[in-house]
Amino acid sequence: MSAGSIIDARDVDYTLDVAGRPLHILRKVSLSVAPAEVVAIVGPSGSGKTSLLMLLAGLEKATDGQVVVNGRDLSDMNEDDLARFRRHTLGIVFQSFHLIPSLSALDNVGLALEIAEPGLSMAQVREKAAAALAAVGLEGRLDHRPSALSGGEQQRVGLARASVANPPLLLADEPTGNLDQKTGAIVVDLMFDLARKNNTAVVLITHDPALAAKADRVFTMTQGQLTETTAPKPATASASSTRKAPARKPAARKSAATKPVSK
Repeated sequence: MSAGSIIDARDVDYTLDVAGRPLHILRKVSLSVAPAEVVAIVGPSGSGKTSLLMLLAGLEKATDGQVVVNGRDLSDMNEDDLARFRRHTLGIVFQSFHLIPSLSALDNVGLALEIAEPGLSMAQVREKAAAALAAVGLEGRLDHRPSALSGGEQQRVGLARASVANPPLLLADEPTGNLDQKTGAIVVDLMFDLARKNNTAVVLITHDPALAAKADRVFTMTQGQLTETTAPKPATASASSTRKAPARKPAARKSAATKPVSK
């Protein structure tokens, strides 16, 4: 495993049996993601992007290869271990929000925290949930149910819910798919800012190249194969080339008001 990596996937294959024939979803996929690093994965529908996210979340098992997340080899874990792993290691942001309609924004976030940290008191849960919602700009919407929130606000509740327990890894599957471009950009910027502040690694699945370009690294999935396609960052001018010459002091001017008075 790469030192310090949150994700270290090596030569991962994922194959399904369809009517007695193998359907190869992922082929020799390798991916390493460091703490606080934001990785975007783009590619056409059906290329295997969501399947990779399912493997990273421990919701499916690789046919071959190794998937290590936060130091744990997922292939060695049973279903109970995987459930505990997800509670303490992952936050997931969904395209369709998946909020509980009968609960307020505060209670939607609080419920996720109660599951992740069952030892907290109710007062601690409410305090932390309120802080998570404030971090995404929803401090004035704590008591609103999902039906009273816009799509962008609902996704921000989803982001608060995913990040409230400060997981080391955040997985986001098309989190802006149901949002307009402007609102989607706001949500993604919030997600990336929170992740970098909390030292959380992010893997983002998106069809939007403009959103992907905000990530630290970009990968493209094509027919189950993953290739890094990060665009080179624009070069910045060196300090020496942008340093300004020191401004000259204006020459002192004598005036009648400043001449010494003759005695």
